[in-house]
Amino acid sequence: MVSPRGDMNNRKAMMLGMGLDNKDGHKRITKGENFVIAGGSEETHDRMAETVIKVNEKLSKRGKRLEECSAKEFSDIVQESTPK
Repeated sequence: MVSPRGDMNNRKAMMLGMGLDNKDGHKRITKGENFVIAGGSEETHDRMAETVIKVNEKLSKRGKRLEECSAKEFSDIVQESTPK
């Protein structure tokens, strides 16, 4: 089946993290294969980075790529991966 945006095999997905609590003026950007994290305090930025790394580890263990996840599965993985 072809989606309105093209071949289903060429789909790409990205995680985007935006931190809005930066007060020190430092510009933080972290990029990976399927994510970009921008902004935030050092603590917030580190939490977002830890979360996307854990999400990718869990996807890898399941033998899946981000674009192969349903919204529900992604939500569940993020909930499991978010540092407390």
